[in-house]
Amino acid sequence: MAATGRAGADDRAAVTGRIHSWDLSTGVDGPGTRFVLFLSGCPLRCLYCANPDTWHMRDGHLMTVDEVMAEIERYRPFITAAGGGVTLTGGEPLLQPAFTAEVFRRCRELGLHTALDTSGLLGTRADDMLLGDTGLVLLDIKSFDVGTYRRLTGGGLAPTLSFAARLDRLSVPVWIRYVLVPGWTDDKAAIEGLAEFLSALGCVERVEVLPFHKLGAAKYDALGIPFPLRDTPVPGAALVSRVLRQFRAHGLRAY
Repeated sequence: MAATGRAGADDRAAVTGRIHSWDLSTGVDGPGTRFVLFLSGCPLRCLYCANPDTWHMRDGHLMTVDEVMAEIERYRPFITAAGGGVTLTGGEPLLQPAFTAEVFRRCRELGLHTALDTSGLLGTRADDMLLGDTGLVLLDIKSFDVGTYRRLTGGGLAPTLSFAARLDRLSVPVWIRYVLVPGWTDDKAAIEGLAEFLSALGCVERVEVLPFHKLGAAKYDALGIPFPLRDTPVPGAALVSRVLRQFRAHGLRAY
């Protein structure tokens, strides 16, 4: 894979990435209608992950930036007219920072809005040039309790919080994504702490409370691996409303 430095055009054209798939979405992966590119590979193993088929880079197919941009170009008139853009998700896009950076650079040259969907765990891999070409970060904060975060994801919380603070310093717009899982991420004190942390960041434009679901269970069955939260209930309307009120009480726009 090519280095992250922006050398000549030939070097940039040679940058490749491991891709799982792509799709079009409206209203769930950033503003407007989006070309959503799913990258393969993720360092976390979130118990509620809906895309276990994106965990391993080896399972993705290799594509050059030129090939990806050719796919995006097919939909560019439509997504531009619909006020959308391009979102890189996964998996974890920052596991492939050179590829992510070059796709975003090319999108910005075309005037396309860019969004990065990330856990923030690998935030140090996103240099200032990459973030300068990022129109929006969809930052997934899994829990504000360190122990719960570790048990839920297998990773640490601190890198994500540091990345959030860096995005604030760079004035990169952020939408927070918070998956609400009964018995895991519904603790009042932890949500209160997260809301207080986020309210101090001027870059946070909104908080999206995403009710836990089991739509990915069939993928676990197909892969022959257990779905850890198969018996966990989905959150009821009362719980969702309570969590929304907690975030809103801190002046945050929560949905």
